Amino acid sequence: MPTAVLAFDFDPLLHLGDGAVRWETVAIAVAIFVSIVLAGVAALASGLRVDDLLFVILGIVPGAVVGGRLGYVLLHPAFFTETPGRILDPGLGSLELTVGVVGGALTGTLVAMLLDGRPGPWLRAATLPTLLVLAAGKLANVLGGTGQGVPTSGDPATAYLGPGPWGSLGPAIPSVPSQALEALATTIVLVVILLLSLVPSLRRPDGRLFLVALAAWAVGRAIVASTWRDPVVVGPFRAEQAIDVAVALGSIGLVILLVATHRAGADANDRTVDPGRQETGDPDVELP
Repeated sequence: MPTAVLAFDFDPLLHLGDGAVRWETVAIAVAIFVSIVLAGVAALASGLRVDDLLFVILGIVPGAVVGGRLGYVLLHPAFFTETPGRILDPGLGSLELTVGVVGGALTGTLVAMLLDGRPGPWLRAATLPTLLVLAAGKLANVLGGTGQGVPTSGDPATAYLGPGPWGSLGPAIPSVPSQALEALATTIVLVVILLLSLVPSLRRPDGRLFLVALAAWAVGRAIVASTWRDPVVVGPFRAEQAIDVAVALGSIGLVILLVATHRAGADANDRTVDPGRQETGDPDVELP
């Protein structure tokens, strides 16, 4: 048994009259609201139309849902390939976070392109709010006992007592608090990205800061996923880790492409000769 187990014993439900809602759900809703407010502030600071933020958010939702479902299918392929119709049944299974974030970013970017043809500033404005809601959302999982990792005889360890209902199987078994570790990892990424946002090369409104943040978050999530209860399926990786590595590599590849495209454009501009100027020893001598 762990030498020190942090045991939670409280009612995870907020009772409202004859109904009840999970404290975890309330905390996630608050986190989403705060992140939307911060996104609005960031959009305003970037010179974007704040009233367009609603359309971008609405555009994020379908991509996040479809991506999240696709990611969940990738986590449990055998269950869904046996009966493909299960993929469209919302009552079976859940959503996966990493592909959900990617899907939401893609459809949100598409809406931003339709609004003003400039998705880059929107991606930059969404960078820190996205990390904030991911960190707060994982921390909120602690309130519901969701996302517990593998059982452990060492530290750290958490356990959930009482009738619950709790979000993990065997909640009373001391386990690695994977959800709290991921919240910590995401918070670290948030601080690092906040500092990197001051670097001139990352301040360009072309989405590269968002992609760097996405890659760093995916790496942190892959590290924490090593404590999950899921089986190893691809080499040394669990399915979630394989997804995270793919997202991290894809994001880094896009950053390299953006940087290369920007440099190529800058070089092309440098080589452009003003036809109104004569190639002489004095560049300021104009043709008559």
